[in-house]
Amino acid sequence: MSETSEFDPAMAARYPSLLGVPVFVTGGATGIGADIVRAFAAQGAKVGFVDVDVAGAQALTRSLAGAVTPPLFTRGDVTSVDELRAAVAATRAAFGDIGVLVNNVANDQRHDFASMDVAQFDATVAVNLRPAFFAAQAVVPDMKRRGRGAIVNIGSASWLMKSADLTAYATCKSAMSGLTRMLANELGRDRIRVNQVIPGWVMTDKQRRLWVDAEGEQAMDRNQLLPGRLQGPDIASMVLFLAADDSRMITAQGMIVDAGWV
Repeated sequence: MSETSEFDPAMAARYPSLLGVPVFVTGGATGIGADIVRAFAAQGAKVGFVDVDVAGAQALTRSLAGAVTPPLFTRGDVTSVDELRAAVAATRAAFGDIGVLVNNVANDQRHDFASMDVAQFDATVAVNLRPAFFAAQAVVPDMKRRGRGAIVNIGSASWLMKSADLTAYATCKSAMSGLTRMLANELGRDRIRVNQVIPGWVMTDKQRRLWVDAEGEQAMDRNQLLPGRLQGPDIASMVLFLAADDSRMITAQGMIVDAGWV
C-alpha cells in the first residue's frame, strides 16, 4: 500500500488562542517533538524546548529563525529532574508563565524482557515516565497564575498493540494514561486541562533508520485502516487542538492517532 498524500502544513488549522502563549516541549529537537515545536511556532506561540541533541536542536532553531517568536532551545538531560526544572525556568524567564506543556520526550529502545536488569529498567522509567510527572509539577504554578493551562502527554499505542521487545517502554507509556487522568482531576478546578495523544507507528527518521523493515511495512499495511503512513505533523495537529481553546471543555482524555490500527 503506498502513501496517498503527505501532510500539507499550508492547509493546517489556525488557532488564534495559541498566539503568543508560552509553550514548553520536552524532547523537541527531532522526530515528533520537532514537528510539535514547528507546529506551535507556526501558530505564533512562544516555544521553549529541552533536549540533549544539540546538533538537532540547532538545526531546528535555524529552520525556524523566521517565526514570529523563534523557539528557545535549552540543552538538558530530562533524566535529571534538576536539569528539567532548569529548562522550564529558562523558558519562563524568556517568555513568561508557561501556558502549555507537551510531555513528549521518550526513548523506544527495543529490549529483551528476560535479560533486562534493574539499572536498564530504571533508565527506561527515567526518560519515558518520570519527566512527565516533574515537568507538570514545574509548570502548574505558572498555569495557576495564568488562570488556565493545558498539559498534553504523548503516550504510545505500543502497549495497546502488544508490540514485541518493548515491555518496559510500553509499561511506562501505559502509565501516561493514569497520569493524565489523575492530573486532570488534580488540576481541573484551576482550569488546567490534561489530555493525552496516543500515536501509532509514526514514520520519523529514527523509526525509518532503526526499526522499519519489510515486515514492519507489511504490518502497517495489514493493520492500519487508512492508507499511507503516519507522520509527525499528524500527531502535532492533535496536540495543537488539545492545547487550544477549541478544546476548552475536553480533559482526562486519550486521543488515539494511529490510522485505525488499535
